[in-house]
Amino acid sequence: MLSRIAPQTRGLRRFARSERGTQLVELAVVLPLLLVMFGAAAEFGRFFYTYQTLTKATRVGARYLTTESPADDSDEAAAKLVVYGNTAGAGEPVIKGLGIGNVGVSRFYNNPAQAERVTVSIQGYTYEPLFDLGALVGNKKLSLKVELKPSTTMRVLTTIPS
Repeated sequence: MLSRIAPQTRGLRRFARSERGTQLVELAVVLPLLLVMFGAAAEFGRFFYTYQTLTKATRVGARYLTTESPADDSDEAAAKLVVYGNTAGAGEPVIKGLGIGNVGVSRFYNNPAQAERVTVSIQGYTYEPLFDLGALVGNKKLSLKVELKPSTTMRVLTTIPS
């Protein structure tokens, strides 16, 4: 009886000491974590790029309005400049999903004749992530959709009366 148990335990010990396939198991454990980290880094980069582009666009629009008279068409031209990068409104928007309706222009007056400050802001623009955790899981509370509201306020250039 002892002679029959010994060969079986030897094979079991040899199997326990064998390291064949451990790399595959380690890869199966680590690969999903690496993919999640890569996806998170890519999504953060996209979000940062989108926010910075919108911020720069509002800055350009505000700078444009500081040198223009407060006419009705200057607000529309500034909105086109923010969305398309030109006052003609031609081409593709600088950010997908951005429209002229998302651009708000506000002027602040010291006296009725001359505006002191102008603010250009983005309103109602929602960032759409590639990897939306809420949509994948089915829980809206975990959604990565964020409303972006960058704005820029600048002083209006005034002319000195002669």
